Parts: sequence; C-alpha cells; structure tokens
Amino acid sequence: MKKMKTALCGLLCAAQLFCMAPAALAEQAAELPLLTPQTTVQELHDNPVLQAAGFYTYTRDKSERDREKWKDRPLSEYMGENVVEDCVASLNQLMRNYESGVQVTYKIYTDEEIAQEPSRNNAELYYFPADASYGKTKYAVILCGNVLTETEEVKEGTAAAYQLNQMGYTAFVLRYRTWQDMHDDAPAYDLGRAVQYITSHAEQFNVDTEDYALIGHSSGGHLVGLFGGKRLGYQEFQVPKPGALIMAYPVNYFMEGVPIYHTIIDTMALGLRYYDYSVSGSVTSDYPPAYFFYGKNDIALKAMCYPLQGPALEKSLRDHHVPYRAVVYENAPHGCGLGNGTDADGWLNDAVAFWEQQKNKPEQKGDPHHES
Repeated sequence: MKKMKTALCGLLCAAQLFCMAPAALAEQAAELPLLTPQTTVQELHDNPVLQAAGFYTYTRDKSERDREKWKDRPLSEYMGENVVEDCVASLNQLMRNYESGVQVTYKIYTDEEIAQEPSRNNAELYYFPADASYGKTKYAVILCGNVLTETEEVKEGTAAAYQLNQMGYTAFVLRYRTWQDMHDDAPAYDLGRAVQYITSHAEQFNVDTEDYALIGHSSGGHLVGLFGGKRLGYQEFQVPKPGALIMAYPVNYFMEGVPIYHTIIDTMALGLRYYDYSVSGSVTSDYPPAYFFYGKNDIALKAMCYPLQGPALEKSLRDHHVPYRAVVYENAPHGCGLGNGTDADGWLNDAVAFWEQQKNKPEQKGDPHHES
C-alpha cells in the first residue's frame, strides 16, 4: 500500500510538472539572451544558447589580436549597419528554434572521417527551417565568402537565411574549411558532402531534393559555380542537379591568388586544385541555370582582372546556351551582402524569382538576360 501511495504521488507530481511546462517554456523563451544591433561582439561569442546550439560566431576575429580589437564593438559594426537587423533577427530565431528542440548544427563527416582528417571537424551545416505551415519546402545552401582567415557566416549567411525563411524556403548555411584547412580541394568536398547529407536526410529536414539552389558570395560563389560543372560538381558527388546556381559578386578565377594558394595551402603537392579552375571554364551545355550579379565599383574583382571575372562568366554561359540572368550594378561593392543601401538592394528576391521561373520552363537551350 505504501509503495502504491508513493507511485501515485510520483504520478501526480509528474502531471503537475507537465501542466506547468508550457508556462515554464514561455518564461524560458522570454528570458532568452536575444541579440540587438547594440550587443557587443564578446556578448555574441559568450551567448549561452548560441554556444549550446553549436553555431560558430568567430568569423572575423579568429586570432587573439582580432578578438581584442572587436570584443567591445557592437554587432552593427561587426556585421555592418546595412544587414545587422536581418542578422540579429536570424540568430534570434535560431535560438528560439534551438530552445524548442530543433537541432541547429550538423556535422557532415563521420567520426571516423574526422579522425582520419581532423580539419573535417570544422565543416558543418547550420539549419534554418522554414515555418512548419509551409510543409515540405525547397531549400538553399548558402556559402559565404572568405578572406584567408576571415569568413562571413554571421553576416552573409544568417542574413540570407533569414530572408529565405521569410519567403518560405528552408536554408542551410555551410561552414566550409578555409585558409590552411583548404588543402586537397577541401572546400569543394565540403559542399559536395553537404548536399549529399541533406539529400540523404531530406525526410528529416522536410525538404524537396529535386529543385534546390546553391547561393554563394564571392569565393563561395566560385565554389557554387564549380559545382555546376564536371569536376568537383554535382555529377561527381552523385546528387541531383541544382535547380539554380545563385552567385553574388562571384570570383570567376583567382588569378594571382592561384600561385599563393599552391605555395601556402598545397605546398609541394602535385596536380591541379579547385582554385586553379575558373567557373567560366566549367560551364557546359547542361550546366544548371545561373543567376549572378556584381558591381562596376567592385574593387576586389577589379584587382583580379575585371574582364576575366563577371564578363568572362557571362560570355561562357551565353556561348553554351545556358539559361542565365546577369545583373551589373553601378554601386554594389564587394561584400555588400543583401545589398541594402546599394543598387543591389533586393537582389535575393530577384534571384529567387529567377530560380522559380526555371521550374516550369520547357527544356530549352539558352535563355540569356543581361541587365546593366
């Protein structure tokens, strides 16, 4: 009898806790350490929910020197005034998702593969699901730009993911290996593995695998562009053909960067690497539909021989009769992200519209469109 009373008491206590759960969860959500444009960079790094979710925040301050430089500055400076609102909204939604039980971070390599090559531990996907009311959705993988040790997941990645979510798409931000982890075509293999992972877990993510988009900024645009070709492309990784390749101020060819990469990253290695190839040289007649833009005032692309960048890519797409849309803005500096405050403002909406237009088009060769 005594045991029965104890068990009954336990059940009653459990029931009370269950009834209290919604209120407790609401209180917990209200106490989330949400971000604002005035949040400091150090507070971003120390955010307990982002840490628990596994989201990597050290994008522009990986070294001790840079951490000291940035730690007391607001996110409006770290991310940029033009995109900080979207970045903050995206990260706050990520925290709400995590607190509601959504897994945010996914390793794309197995433990055995990471043991064989430890740098693979730095490659991961961040999951930004569309609202459940949309049901199964199309998805996009976002690859940010990088400058040696600096990457842009926090800026370019989260802002684009937030906008895509608002439009009803699921987004993944790929943290791919950079700088001295880039050896042996690592970034290209990270992209291939990421698409393989999403494809094999499509039911879990509730996404359509047959009409996805890849969105790349700067050097991330170079990787996206190569994925449409034969070498290190979707066919090599045995995944569905992308519905669209979307490239923001993409690097078509690295020019003077090629020998530097060979010297520092693939020292003494023989053979070509992904950075030896141009996107324009990877285009074939069955290349996926492509959208890209860049600005006439893009100093970074001008430093790498401007005619061999956007203009060369457009010529190759046109010559191979690939459906494409190329937009050249007067004012769209390199790294402008969503383009807020520049002539490129709204480009992501334009790119998504292009992506959607390809779905119901009859199979045909050539659909060029250039705007300047």
